[in-house]
Amino acid sequence: MGFGKSSSSRWNRWIAAAGVAAMTLAVSACGLGGDDAAAVTYADAKSSGKIKVGFANEAPWAFLDEKGELTGYAPTVARAVLKNLGIDEVEGVVTDFDGLIDGLRAENYAFVAAGMFINPKRCESSAFAVPDYQVGSAFMVPEGNPRNINRFEDITRENVRMATLGGAVENGYAESSGVPSQLIEPMAKQDDILRAVRNGDVYGGAILDVTATWLAKHNPDANLEVTPSFQYGERPDVGTFNFRIGDDEFREDFNRELRALHESGEWLRLVEPFGLTAANEPDASMTTEQYCTA
Repeated sequence: MGFGKSSSSRWNRWIAAAGVAAMTLAVSACGLGGDDAAAVTYADAKSSGKIKVGFANEAPWAFLDEKGELTGYAPTVARAVLKNLGIDEVEGVVTDFDGLIDGLRAENYAFVAAGMFINPKRCESSAFAVPDYQVGSAFMVPEGNPRNINRFEDITRENVRMATLGGAVENGYAESSGVPSQLIEPMAKQDDILRAVRNGDVYGGAILDVTATWLAKHNPDANLEVTPSFQYGERPDVGTFNFRIGDDEFREDFNRELRALHESGEWLRLVEPFGLTAANEPDASMTTEQYCTA
């Protein structure tokens, strides 16, 4: 994947950042912790009442707050589901987004709570829960959006460089839209994207609309704005939790309680503090199988 001028050094910096991010860090619901009793299998978790979950430390999806506590949309929903399954303690394991599924398969944790999109490639190596939310994409750009970037095709027209999150769907969207690879710069963390846009290293960031809005809102001194949300393709992207292939009992029990949260209206109450709204409720007709085979 090319990065244009000084591509070698830029690539090396990205690899280094990703390598650091890939190191796992255990954090309990109340901060840093190293309690190995937290389970990495459903059977052990039901017995101990403690479970490990993988996340990528990306706000507002799953992240550590200023007190070092695990929070965000995914951990909050997961805790509500797990409580109804008799599991009261959740310990997070920070992992680079690109490495979450590998960490799951290696049993570093029992499941992933990162709001990961369901797509055929990911379905080859992990089993997804039912769709939990739908979302669009957007660009986080300098205030006023002087280059008028609103779609991926605009990147090529204006010949500007855009940052993306490594492993995220926006990389594929850019490629499918014919954007030259040297204009797309994958980064290990969304904070890296924010920093690069704020410093003018790239023109903007191509990320989820909810993420872009959260970053702009919580960094007012960066003088950034978010373009109108748009849907790439014929249907919205959907995200959810994912499990190891073969962990059918865990996934089915989780699905049962997750559906109950949506049906009761409790899901919306839980996610609103993280910028999700009723518009992010997935269409009830959407199925995991549809997104895995598309």
